[in-house]
Amino acid sequence: MDLIDELKAFVATAQTGSFTSAAEQLGVSNRLTSKYVADLEGRLGVRLLQRTTRKVGLTPAGEDLLSRAPALLDDLDDLIGGVSEGSRGFAGVIRVSAPVTFGEMYVTGMLDRFGQRNPALSFDLRLSDRHVDLATEGIDVAFRMGQTGTQSLKARKLGSFRSVLVASPDYLEREGIPRTPADLARHACILDTNRRAPRRWVFGRDGSAVTVQGRFLVNSARAAVDLAAKGRGLAYAPRFSVYEALAAGRVVAILPDHPGETSPLNAVYLEGRVLPRKVRALIDFAAEDIKALDIL
Repeated sequence: MDLIDELKAFVATAQTGSFTSAAEQLGVSNRLTSKYVADLEGRLGVRLLQRTTRKVGLTPAGEDLLSRAPALLDDLDDLIGGVSEGSRGFAGVIRVSAPVTFGEMYVTGMLDRFGQRNPALSFDLRLSDRHVDLATEGIDVAFRMGQTGTQSLKARKLGSFRSVLVASPDYLEREGIPRTPADLARHACILDTNRRAPRRWVFGRDGSAVTVQGRFLVNSARAAVDLAAKGRGLAYAPRFSVYEALAAGRVVAILPDHPGETSPLNAVYLEGRVLPRKVRALIDFAAEDIKALDIL
């Protein structure tokens, strides 16, 4: 049995705490994952995992191996990649996590553009507005909006996105155009519950805030913009979720003298590991792609 496959099965099982989750991460059967780990234990002559009906845990020998094996596998991938990828591009699978709206409106297209340059690559894109556990779910890189605040992650800033206040031309003709943030108190506002404080909208360089009200609460910036385009109220959304509707004239930007708040966009990955060449190349590509498209 291949030692590398055995080590990969052990690391995935130890990190996820489950043979089933490890099998899903590796793309093999549960039975084969368990066999790889058993073969590794037989090869080393020690028990690495404590198995129970609900979860697996690490023995002292397993803890020692887990502290070194991931870096070893990353180094090996980097070595093999450096030799083989020079002539044919990158290969294998990159597992990516992103927020739903940002993933639908940008990340899918970016992966397609990067994939056209590297036809041997496959992508596993998982869209979720929660902060997934990269180690448990086997994620290579995650796109995160706002501050990360997690010590186990390394972050590369890809830019800063600004929130934009928009409404449809019909709504503004019917209800009037707000001239100051204070005017928003008398307008119907569409609230995005994914924001940290959905009813608190921040404007201006001094960070002054206004409290808003509205009939519609949605957990999607894209849905908020769609409702605004239908004349249901004002939407306060990241520019990347607005620029297509702005370009099509479905909505217009308002309060141009009162810029919205900004937040960082980061690509994050696990601390303490050698970043595989293909993942590093994807992050580099995304950084340049975002600048070229000017979506933030």
